[in-house]
Amino acid sequence: MTLITRPEGLSPDQIAPSRRSLGAATAGGLFFAAYAPAAFSQSAQPIATDTAGLITADAAYPAPDGFALPAYVARPEGAGPFPVVIVVSEIFGVHEYIRDVCRRLAKAGYAAVAPAFFVRVQDPAPLSDMQAIQRIVAAAGYAQVMGDIGATLDWIGAQPWAKADKVGITGFCWGGKVVWQAMARFPTLDAGVAWYGRLSPAATATDEQKTAGRPWPIDLAGELKAPVLGLYGGQDSGIPNDTVKAMNDALSAAGRSDSSIILYDDAPHGFHADYRASYREADAKDGWRRLLALFNSRLKN
Repeated sequence: MTLITRPEGLSPDQIAPSRRSLGAATAGGLFFAAYAPAAFSQSAQPIATDTAGLITADAAYPAPDGFALPAYVARPEGAGPFPVVIVVSEIFGVHEYIRDVCRRLAKAGYAAVAPAFFVRVQDPAPLSDMQAIQRIVAAAGYAQVMGDIGATLDWIGAQPWAKADKVGITGFCWGGKVVWQAMARFPTLDAGVAWYGRLSPAATATDEQKTAGRPWPIDLAGELKAPVLGLYGGQDSGIPNDTVKAMNDALSAAGRSDSSIILYDDAPHGFHADYRASYREADAKDGWRRLLALFNSRLKN
């Protein structure tokens, strides 16, 4: 099986592409139909959320650079309007795990929108070559991603089923870092939940890597526009516990008593990802409970 332990993906010695077929692109659809093969564990039993009582669809809308940005949308049946959660993927893009997260949110009464940030270059979801995936992800810089989120907010504002004044954001791994960045940039976002996104440069990062990763969440603590909840693993080798403590200290120093990081002592990186060997059911369920509590308090009042 393949086990991802680093927040940005596999290290070179962990790359072991699987030839197992996990699915094919949906005929006529925008997205790879199954779980990302680069991280899928053959022993996994992923959560499968049905579409009963939901409306699901692929959408596309213009980004600032003119690109037609694809997104997966899941929402409750009915006219709404519903509070909205933007879902930011890991490095594998909008594969089945991310779509299922959207359906889980829709079952909880939210309209969930998952933009495909990487497909300007290529959809990473069907790929097993982690080096190729890393190159695709690296092309999605801060300016592009923030532009895509702004376009997503604009599109949400034009949907009759959406409560455009009640929008949250959640993201995983790469997407967890994006949550912190977006919450410091967009005052229209009412709450964020960041799952194990890198907070500061790695100790071994080069100057180029430090620059490419800016702005780092630890430098944005005083700029957050609304509460952010971080959900991190104490056994995450790519996000050391001292960086989590530093982020919590930065939030306290900035007077952000409404924002903090919960550290699950025994959890590795990717502990919510039920299609990976890193999945930890109890911690994932507790994190999801906390996510819903924050979103319910901020988006449903």
